[in-house]
Amino acid sequence: MGTQNQNQKEVATKNSYINFNTKLLTDMILIADGGSTKTSWVLLDQTGEVLQFETEGYHPFFVGSDYIRDSLEKKLPEELKEKTCSVERIFFYSAGGGYSQETDNILVKGISGVFTSAQIIIETDLLAAARALLGDKEGFAAILGTGTNSCIYNGEEVTVNIESLGFLLGDEGSGSYIGKKLIGDYIREVMPDTIRDVFFQTYNLTGTDLLNKVYEHPLANRYCASFAKFAGDHLQEDSYYEHLIVSAFRDFFRNIVVLYPNYRKYKFNCVGSIAYYFRELLERVVIEQGMLLGIIDKDPIKGLIAYHRKDLS
Repeated sequence: MGTQNQNQKEVATKNSYINFNTKLLTDMILIADGGSTKTSWVLLDQTGEVLQFETEGYHPFFVGSDYIRDSLEKKLPEELKEKTCSVERIFFYSAGGGYSQETDNILVKGISGVFTSAQIIIETDLLAAARALLGDKEGFAAILGTGTNSCIYNGEEVTVNIESLGFLLGDEGSGSYIGKKLIGDYIREVMPDTIRDVFFQTYNLTGTDLLNKVYEHPLANRYCASFAKFAGDHLQEDSYYEHLIVSAFRDFFRNIVVLYPNYRKYKFNCVGSIAYYFRELLERVVIEQGMLLGIIDKDPIKGLIAYHRKDLS
């Protein structure tokens, strides 16, 4: 009996040793670009990129920790479910995190419910954009996606940030802002009749329907942003759409960008689907406002991969 216990002890010790060494060889970091609408995830180890996947967005103003945990569990790729304990650190860049302990705790609690062994580092999506676009160089960085944000970055941290005011009060130039303007024009019947007809044929919604949906929708920012796609799909059909988008970008500059000291000395670098898909119209406004266009990316994930490789060295 004593010999059996001794053998069991040796086997247990041996297995622990093997697992420990395997962990040393397979330690991984997870990078997440957490927008309001979707979150892009990349798993990295010392050999390079291992896995990419997407989940919905986890904005802590709109969802709780239990919701985040349950959603993440459902969307987690099968091959990652077996490796959750090997993830050493998670860099979660959030559209609503990095600003207060309360909102950060919502994210940490939700994510740690799935990745129980990982150190979770919450940063703002703005820092993600700056790191992805500028690396360790000084410059201007912005986000034009579902929402809006912008900053001056010194190569290490955000030094100046003009508040975007969020979905209800600001977010000029964003998808939700363009969507709100489009919806407003439809309800007030100030858009051309031909466009109203196409809009109704596409969505089968009256003005009253839209008002009810906007004010009752739990994620109204996403709902409004979804209508920016309608403008993109029909951009070449009528000058109305071009005017709508250009005026949104001008509002972004007039209310936010021009408030940065010496903003014209920087190139305009930006991530986000709105910047990416409406690049030509954005460039027109950028030049009009006295800046040069820099890097425009659909999302920051490629730049973040490059930035975080040093964390595995």
